[in-house]
Amino acid sequence: MTSPVESPSAVEDPMQDSSSAEAKLDAALFRRKLMSWYRSHARELPWRGVSDPYRTWLSEVMLQQTRVAAVVEHYERFLRRFPTMLALALAPESEVLATWSGLGYYRRARLLHKTAQFLTRERGGVLPSTAAELRTLPGIGEYTSAAVASIAFGESIAVVDGNVERVLLRLTGRPETKTAAGRAFVQKKATELMPKRRAGERINIAGDHNQAMMELGATICLPRAPLCLHCPAFSMCKTRGEHTTSPRAAQLSRQAAYLLSLRKRGTVTEVLLELRAEDVSLMPGMYELPPLPLDAVQGREPLLRLRHAITNTNYYVQIFAAHGPDDNGLRRAIPASSADLHWVLTKRLGSLPLTGLARKALQRLDVMAVNLPTLPAEPFD
Repeated sequence: MTSPVESPSAVEDPMQDSSSAEAKLDAALFRRKLMSWYRSHARELPWRGVSDPYRTWLSEVMLQQTRVAAVVEHYERFLRRFPTMLALALAPESEVLATWSGLGYYRRARLLHKTAQFLTRERGGVLPSTAAELRTLPGIGEYTSAAVASIAFGESIAVVDGNVERVLLRLTGRPETKTAAGRAFVQKKATELMPKRRAGERINIAGDHNQAMMELGATICLPRAPLCLHCPAFSMCKTRGEHTTSPRAAQLSRQAAYLLSLRKRGTVTEVLLELRAEDVSLMPGMYELPPLPLDAVQGREPLLRLRHAITNTNYYVQIFAAHGPDDNGLRRAIPASSADLHWVLTKRLGSLPLTGLARKALQRLDVMAVNLPTLPAEPFD
């Protein structure tokens, strides 16, 4: 792979308008190359090719800061429970959070639910069709409004996410700069490459272009070791390799301990969970295993060790259990008040709004069932 190449003007001033270099970028040719590649190589994803704006909106909210592979399973499960905006609006928030559990960033689910209720009440359950109108709704920012407007309604508006930004910076030979001028440059280039026609009867030109740009960044123009020789725009690219990026914030590391406490009541099993307060900033109203002070578990061997990442923090987690019926030290060490602790039937865990960490730990400890995705049956010869 060749080394990144920058134009002299980009080296002197990354945000200076190097019009002579950029004039060589033929937008029409780039679009033709991009769409030819996309039609042959686009991944088959459950939210592509749908005609229901609700499903497009749901997928775009789920895809925020979440890997596509993780979204596929949750998207289909969510739609089985809430197939329409009305079904989502009528559901209690706790049920929405329970179905969302495992995707993280639960504020997205709360805002999705509130917006569905507002649209059902005020607009007959119909999403606005323009990015400008969509931006007025809770939880819908610049990226989501543009994505939904173009993919669901064919509006000619550029979508810029991390994948698209990376493609454009490499295509134009620009380094990454976390400044207003840098963001403006990327948005300007994305807009210049957008097809200006709206959707026709059989094809959504704007929506397909935006999805193709994101697909190129997600599958070919990777952050590390991009697959340049497979890129449809290789001959037009001024970087052909990795570009200069801003230093990333260092990941933080923290240790955490939790209690697994089970009890039998007749033929059923219950697990002790703590309900997080509604006024906390992180995961309010969610159930988790009761946290333990680290000094309370010194000298004890954990049942389970695992790592769990939340934003820029890696949590190195240990799960502990009492050594027998007379070992009450861990139970007494729980800082939470008894009013926040609840015995829950293990068979009900799938319907509760659990934190992602609690779900992961309970499944690995075989306390909670793992719902594997169902695959289509193979036809017999």
